[in-house]
Amino acid sequence: MSTLASQRIESVAEFLVHALELEHESAERYRQLAETMTLHHNHTVAAVFRLLADMSAAHASEVSARAEGIRLPEIAPWDFKWACPGSPEVDCDDFDVSYLMTPLQAFELALFNEIRGRDFYAFVATDSPQPQVRALAAEMAAEENEHVELVATWVERERLVATRIPEDLDPPNLQG
Repeated sequence: MSTLASQRIESVAEFLVHALELEHESAERYRQLAETMTLHHNHTVAAVFRLLADMSAAHASEVSARAEGIRLPEIAPWDFKWACPGSPEVDCDDFDVSYLMTPLQAFELALFNEIRGRDFYAFVATDSPQPQVRALAAEMAAEENEHVELVATWVERERLVATRIPEDLDPPNLQG
């Protein structure tokens, strides 16, 4: 049985592994969603997810640069220290993802994910017993907050646009 203390991130290297996993998983999930939307001819939303994947990949590159020269531990997927079964920006969403999503719905999903990522970093910034980890996590929480603000701006912009739900070019065969 794990205790709250055993769930604390106690080294910069351990924190960087968590940050890399979070950002890589986010980029990969957005790429998968973009491919799915393309497959279903929802090209506008596919472009949104490609943009989000690129943002996550860029952030992962920044984290990789910070980790340069640091020996990073290997952490099994089940040993990551977050409250979700997987990364906070991927596996904690309560959103229904549909091939008929609108850009607004895609940006709302991204906003939810960015907030979760920011909150993870902010939690580590207050919870870690190591001052270096707290400082780095606070810096990354601030960066993630910039992403939250950017995506929130996109959400507000999309709310002003009259968007029609994409036509279902291949509806499911329902027995009636």
